[in-house]
Amino acid sequence: MILTILALTAITFSTRYLFLEKHFPLRLGPLARRALSFSGPAVLSAIAAPILLVHNGAMQWQLNNPYLWGGLVAIATARATRSIYATMLLAGFVFVALKWWWFA
Repeated sequence: MILTILALTAITFSTRYLFLEKHFPLRLGPLARRALSFSGPAVLSAIAAPILLVHNGAMQWQLNNPYLWGGLVAIATARATRSIYATMLLAGFVFVALKWWWFA
């Protein structure tokens, strides 16, 4: 088990090191840089979409889904304020309020 963890640590470090070391002769072109700029939002969407939309093994598109409303409020707040604190507080409050009081 420890050997597996150490091996995975070495693999992860070595793949990150290639892009962080300034003296390594690997440089990304503008097309690769542009393509990689979409990886963050794509990964975040892949993580968040099942949390917001899938419950008990089925899609939940109904209007009584507090996860969906909390996510929509988070998107709107993040876009409007560009503040992580405002986004977390407002979206969290909306989610909890809907989950416990409105849709309970």
